[in-house]
Amino acid sequence: MKDVTSWFSKRFRFPCPAKLNLFLYINQRRPDGYHELQTLFQFLDYGDWLTVSINPTGEIILPDQLDGVALADNLIYRAAKLLQQTTQCKLGATLRLEKHLPMGGGVGGGSSDAATTLVALNFLWQTNLSIQQLADLGLQLGADVPIFIHGKAAFAEGVGEKITYCLPAEKYFVVLKPDVSISTAKIFQDPNLPRATPKRSLESLLSAVYTNDCEKVVRDHYPEVEQAIQWLVQYAPTRLTGTGACIFAEFDSQDRALTVFQQRPANLTGFVAKGVNESPLYLALKEIQKTL
Repeated sequence: MKDVTSWFSKRFRFPCPAKLNLFLYINQRRPDGYHELQTLFQFLDYGDWLTVSINPTGEIILPDQLDGVALADNLIYRAAKLLQQTTQCKLGATLRLEKHLPMGGGVGGGSSDAATTLVALNFLWQTNLSIQQLADLGLQLGADVPIFIHGKAAFAEGVGEKITYCLPAEKYFVVLKPDVSISTAKIFQDPNLPRATPKRSLESLLSAVYTNDCEKVVRDHYPEVEQAIQWLVQYAPTRLTGTGACIFAEFDSQDRALTVFQQRPANLTGFVAKGVNESPLYLALKEIQKTL
């Protein structure tokens, strides 16, 4: 184990990248109420940022607590405490989040923040858990957290736990968020949600037109999403990520994506980003390791 005492005075900055579900198919509802699905995750070179400084006191400090979120419910705090308790680590940390990703947008903001917390502290505390051990911890915090910990674009099956790394094309995306908050539970409880899409091989799925089984139900319930899709689809094929509320369209060039983004209606927020098959988190971690 490295002597980390020299790190107590340092601040380390880690990305918490967004993700998109490039496709999402629901294969069946299980007796336990969970849904089996097939989905393709890709990261974006855009997201939140987490600044971490470690301390010898064992205290977990979040100076910039999110409005309306109790400390015990904050995924960053829960991730830090979970790692601390699992490894019996005596060190603490101050964790500052720079929030850019929309909450409830379906781009994985909270899950990515939790994953970055686990990966960053596992390194800085020198707790030396493997990627798989961290992913197992992450699953206790949320179904999407392991994807961010694995850090590679991936095809996920089952309830999201069966992961196969893959290399989808790295396109540029316009990502837009209507001013609406979507209840994932409401979507998955809707009787009109498709629940019997036949399972297909990854090869077959990658060569087919990508769609999202949740999209029609979301569009039916939330006219704001319907209107946003109707606007963006004028420029490129458009679909929902996860259960939304964010929608996205892909472009071959950054310039074209930026041109479309700049024309968006005033009621739509969002960003332009590139799809990447290796998480920016691990690229940043490699750079930090070089400096120490």
